Parts: sequence; C-alpha cells; structure tokens
Amino acid sequence: MARTIPVYPPEFKVEAVHLVHQGERSVARIANDLGVSEQTLRNWVKHIEIDSGVRAGLTTEERDELRRLRRENRILTQERDILKKAAAFFARESNPIR
Repeated sequence: MARTIPVYPPEFKVEAVHLVHQGERSVARIANDLGVSEQTLRNWVKHIEIDSGVRAGLTTEERDELRRLRRENRILTQERDILKKAAAFFARESNPIR
C-alpha cells in the first residue's frame, strides 16, 4: 500500500510556526501535540523564515520559478536536439553521395 503524505492548510502551518516562535514549548512537544513530525515542523519554520526574509535562501516563489525554468530548459534542449537530428537527416537525404 502506498504511503500518502498529508496536506496541511497554510493557516495550520503558519499557526504551528507561530507556536514555535513563541518559545513556550519545544519543537518536539509542539510537533507531537499537532500530530506532525518534528522534522516537518522544522521545515515549515525554515520555509516561513525564508519567505519572510528572516533567513537567507530561495523563497517559495523563487523555488517555483526555478523549477519551471529548469523544466522549460529541459524541453527546449530536447526540441533543439530533435531539430539537429532532423536537419542532419534531411541534409544527408538532399545531398546523396554518388
């Protein structure tokens, strides 16, 4: 059976990070109380701190753009390679060696 990854609403994540920033309880305790893994909660804290400019790193928007640009680059590279092969094929066809 395949494992499913639960999807938490953004409001839940923000509130969880807010609890961490309050500092009244440990990250492990908050994670346990909320029913998420400690590492998941730490990742949420990291991402929200990056998005808010508190911590250095790629923001969510920048990561999404980078992912989109890499995908586009991969497609364009494949298209270029196909066109190179087609051009070489047609060049051989139009200039047969006698």
